[in-house]
Amino acid sequence: MRNVSKKYQWTLAGVLFVLLVVLSAAYAQESVRTSYSPVVITESFATIMDRRKAAKPEVMDRQMNLLNERYDLSNRPAKGVTMSRGKPVQEGVRAKLPNGMTWDKLGAMSPEEIYEKDLFPEGLMPLPHPNHPEGGMVFPKSHIDEIKKQEGRDLTRFDLDFDLPDHFLPDFPAAIYLTTRPDLGDVSQGKLVTIDNYYELFNGTLNPKQLEGLRLLVTPFPQQQFNQTEDRRSERPSRGVTCFDCHA
Repeated sequence: MRNVSKKYQWTLAGVLFVLLVVLSAAYAQESVRTSYSPVVITESFATIMDRRKAAKPEVMDRQMNLLNERYDLSNRPAKGVTMSRGKPVQEGVRAKLPNGMTWDKLGAMSPEEIYEKDLFPEGLMPLPHPNHPEGGMVFPKSHIDEIKKQEGRDLTRFDLDFDLPDHFLPDFPAAIYLTTRPDLGDVSQGKLVTIDNYYELFNGTLNPKQLEGLRLLVTPFPQQQFNQTEDRRSERPSRGVTCFDCHA
């Protein structure tokens, strides 16, 4: 009887030990720091897309109202001041001030007074993403159309549109100047540099290492809004985006 009791005690101790190890491992796993959030898809892509599309008008209206509250968005080109390809540069300070306030009055006030009276221009505050909780890349229509034309890659988002008026955007395509070869002028030849034309444009101008680096800059890679999974914001599965999509 005593042997059975002792055997039972050892069995119970073993079970408790295993349970302690499992719980410790689970706790350690939960407490590990990470930069990533889990992505758990609990609904179909069609459902996600329909919901986001339905919310899009409200999201865009909210963002455009914010822009108009903060800035003068009118098209007022400066006389005789253009970008490389001739697009006019917009004139004047566009951040709006509170009613009755002028820049001269604001400049005469101390930082403490501006803070106490809540007069700091909202147009100089950080500008939120059109859908800040969602975030992600949003591209102008001109860029979307050209990429679709050259590569057949669609950068349209079904949940958001680009929010800034076209007259505030730089020349498209943007001119490209090489700091090491200023004598060449605009090496883009007026074209948007993509995986389809980078070799034709830069072979013989860049060295092999630079050319390979450029290839990587125009190669699409999947990212959160443009990929092949349900967790995307393009209607069709996407090959992704390139570095030059944002920085061309």
